[in-house]
Amino acid sequence: MSRGTGPLRIVPTLLILALITSTGCISISEPPAINESAYMEGEARYYEGVNLTPIAQQGNFMFNGTQFIDKDDYSIRVDGLVDKPLELDYDDLLAYPNTSRAVRLNSVDGWSFDAKWTGVPLRILLDEAGVNESAKTVIFYAPDGYSTSLELDYILENDIILAYRLNDITLPPERGFPVQVVAEGKYGYKWAKWVVLIEVTDEPYRGYWERRGYSNRANVGEFEYEIP
Repeated sequence: MSRGTGPLRIVPTLLILALITSTGCISISEPPAINESAYMEGEARYYEGVNLTPIAQQGNFMFNGTQFIDKDDYSIRVDGLVDKPLELDYDDLLAYPNTSRAVRLNSVDGWSFDAKWTGVPLRILLDEAGVNESAKTVIFYAPDGYSTSLELDYILENDIILAYRLNDITLPPERGFPVQVVAEGKYGYKWAKWVVLIEVTDEPYRGYWERRGYSNRANVGEFEYEIP
């Protein structure tokens, strides 16, 4: 399942992202027509005792507009402080054991919604890559230049999901297709969409909004503005 093997390599973050966007492992296509009514067919409305918010009624946020990624060209890399870097395509991700969970997404703007998220637990990918004992932080990168991070301990303790389905529907492009981080208990800016690179590091990391003063902890109910 893993197609990336070799010794530990620490490559500067900007270089990694530049290589990803220039070597063809993702393809940004023209936006297709979006038919919201099509989401209704087969969409889950109730799960684990929770009334789910229909996709068409869910709040949304984007850094630089929807990223339309070609599934056939997509790959995601796990790199940094790992023994065996991974490079996986979309079908590879679907082949891993998956889990589903009803989780509320809360925005710092005040809106929220409840949804069923299905995907691969991040711990499975991290275990396969072999995380270094010194690792503390996991960084997520999207092709539009967005990034954010989560503490490794938080990911493992909460069994955080890398989701590819939403309310039993394949994640729509505007929701983050192919995959979105389900950062349970964290504000929405930690829920990275369109993830193409996961980098493991031993240093704290501030992403796009965190560098602009948003709390790097991002715990729901504890929002703080921090001077950059």
